[in-house]
Amino acid sequence: MATLPPTVTDDAIGAEGVELTYADGTQAVRGIDLTVPRGEFFGFLGPNGAGKTTTIKTLVTLLRPTAGSITVNGFDALREGRAVRETVGYMAQETSIDPELTARENLRFACDSYGVARSERAERIDELLDLVGLADVADKRADDFSGGMKKRLDAATALVHRPPLVFLDEPTTGLDPKARNRLWEYFRRINERGTTIFLTTQYLEEADALCERLAVILDGEIVSEGSPAELKREVGGEILEVDVDGGESDRQAAADIARSVDLFEADATVDVTTEGITVTSERARSRGTDLLVALRDADIAVTGFNVRAPTLDDVFLAITGEHVETEKGSEPVDSLAADGGTGP
Repeated sequence: MATLPPTVTDDAIGAEGVELTYADGTQAVRGIDLTVPRGEFFGFLGPNGAGKTTTIKTLVTLLRPTAGSITVNGFDALREGRAVRETVGYMAQETSIDPELTARENLRFACDSYGVARSERAERIDELLDLVGLADVADKRADDFSGGMKKRLDAATALVHRPPLVFLDEPTTGLDPKARNRLWEYFRRINERGTTIFLTTQYLEEADALCERLAVILDGEIVSEGSPAELKREVGGEILEVDVDGGESDRQAAADIARSVDLFEADATVDVTTEGITVTSERARSRGTDLLVALRDADIAVTGFNVRAPTLDDVFLAITGEHVETEKGSEPVDSLAADGGTGP
């Protein structure tokens, strides 16, 4: 494992008042305070343009912040950038593997780049190929790999020097669910071995399944932080979903009724959806039937009804006013048809 300073805190990352303003005046990061304990699986969430990638690049020393201080693995990121880079792994959004090289050759090149001792390389490469499930295709060119295989190989190259902290910047974007689940399992395994993981993602299901703690960034500022369960509780109550037959006017009429009748508490939230309405309320379960009666009396036809616990998507809706991209909107690239690869 990469060498840490003699005295290192229990925190893998400590950031205080971090700001970054680009030359054109754009404020990408606005006074971020962030602490990530060693060994934690931490998720950094936000819509496109929120500042996720800019933040991660300041933490791995690819960008120098305009203001603030950053400590990574006990090193000052502003004064000891090289030491930081030697003790972290970074998997960017775009894969950095060489398609002309085999999987084994890509890892050998990564070992050269990170200065892994020659006596350790063969064993390290075999270990990583097995870890990411590419041992059987170790000597095939990466150009023949599917999208999911390339992502897994890219993740392996970030780990050749056994960094105690790994940054994953939207690592599963564009993968189909099968390939995504394989990477999830891989990330869990390295985290169980003690590696701290800092994950940025747009996929809320991914964050919910993997992360112990989350921070939500919006317009360059952290607006919410806590465990997935804690963030869901911030939404308040449960979600009542009512599907309505008819057009937009019928859905709006249903929302007006939900807001006007004395069924839900004053701070309950009523939203119009593409299928009908949703009501976020502590009384969603107990008063749902009463709402159905009120809609029936108003001659509004209900075609579906459900009460559920809040999800992280509900958290984003409450914070940003819009839903974050889900995997349904992603384009699968982990198939033979997509890239002519050998399959996941």
